[in-house]
Amino acid sequence: MRTTFLLNGSEITAETSPTTTLLDWLRDRPGLTGTKEGCNEGDCGACSVMVTDEIGARALNACILFVPQIAGKAVRTVEGIAAPDGTLHPVQQAMIDHHGSQCGFCTPGFVTTMATAHLNGETDHDTALAGNLCRCTGYAPIVRAAEAAQHAPVPDHVNDAPLLLARNTSGEAPQEPGAEPPTTPDALAKWMHENPGGTLVAGATDVGLWVTKDLRDLGPVAFLNRIPELAGVTVTDEHIRIGAATTLTDLHGIMGDHHPAFAELIRRYGSVQVRNAATIGGNVANGSPIGDGSPALIALGATVHLRSVDGVRARPIEEFFIDYGKQDRAPNEFVEAITIPRQDDHLRCYKLSKRFDQDISAVCGCFWIDVRDGEVANIRLAFGGMAGTPKRAVHAEAALRGMPWTDATVASAMQAMTRDFTPLSDMRASAGYRMEAAQNMLLRAWLEDQGQAANVLEVTP
Repeated sequence: MRTTFLLNGSEITAETSPTTTLLDWLRDRPGLTGTKEGCNEGDCGACSVMVTDEIGARALNACILFVPQIAGKAVRTVEGIAAPDGTLHPVQQAMIDHHGSQCGFCTPGFVTTMATAHLNGETDHDTALAGNLCRCTGYAPIVRAAEAAQHAPVPDHVNDAPLLLARNTSGEAPQEPGAEPPTTPDALAKWMHENPGGTLVAGATDVGLWVTKDLRDLGPVAFLNRIPELAGVTVTDEHIRIGAATTLTDLHGIMGDHHPAFAELIRRYGSVQVRNAATIGGNVANGSPIGDGSPALIALGATVHLRSVDGVRARPIEEFFIDYGKQDRAPNEFVEAITIPRQDDHLRCYKLSKRFDQDISAVCGCFWIDVRDGEVANIRLAFGGMAGTPKRAVHAEAALRGMPWTDATVASAMQAMTRDFTPLSDMRASAGYRMEAAQNMLLRAWLEDQGQAANVLEVTP
């Protein structure tokens, strides 16, 4: 497969297999070994690169980014952060001035992430750097470097957006006859019908690991980034329609205006690099029982829209998950969109994990609780990590629906929750811990509604 893109300011066409990662391709090029391989699964950020398209510049993990995903985009590696004459970028100079590098292995990834944040005017350095790991220098001097550089002018050479427009890169070099990739939803439906065992790649934050860790042969592959109609959010009076290929970064910006608790949950999904690539459709379609997006969508009463050559089929999202690893989706169907009904915001989301940033949930609870005149008028309690699928706590809901919103009825619902779930013990949490944590999340929702401080990140001695 031939892919055309800009690399450090120059147009290039790469000929690779569909599942060659950008990291592997770069490290095979002379003079481009600054991008490092650390975890090879999108956790450490040593492979971070700057990728620019019509939306803007974003930091991405090259280790789980397939080369065809960057068609028509601009990639800037650590070798392209300094000016062509060798003048250091402000973040590079600040890293030197503030002693932000020791062994140096992680430094190229930090520099590209920092340069991307600097280009975008971002000053929340803790969030921007959460996806870059350092094991020797520590974060204090690195954050000081980011702060020192944040007001410096952006060097012209790292802004690839004008260069993209000037070069007008096609993004897709001519392919072999009959190998044209699908570029519309209809074409994708036809492709799925002809390749029922094929693999759809959107952000590759999950699929990428199938290749780098499991060494799988993915068979026929279709890249959803070539189908712009599958991305984007449309807000109407009736619903919020989210294209399946909408990244979590883009969804975060929209949800902040409608359901802030969902937005905050998204902020804790992976790292900036992961959220810049991962899509909400992929998060739902893989059916993971610990996918953080699904409990929130279930609590909001969302609908998943499945498309095939036979048309579009809509299902309540809670009915989409049948059993562990099994969804209500035919082999030739794909998730086209998710819709959330417009409603007053009664959503609360709680994520429990061993680390605050960039960690998988042990338990994720999302609750939509509508209290009117002191009584629970309607309620949806959804959990991840408590069963083989994301699932509602229907017995706990029944114990609260139509009842007074009091500590006594909440306690009754907490007890009823033991009839909803039989959680498993694994490396993240024991069954007993999961049950107690899930029950306490409901208690926390009640306490917060009474005005009590229940967030450990906001409580001060």
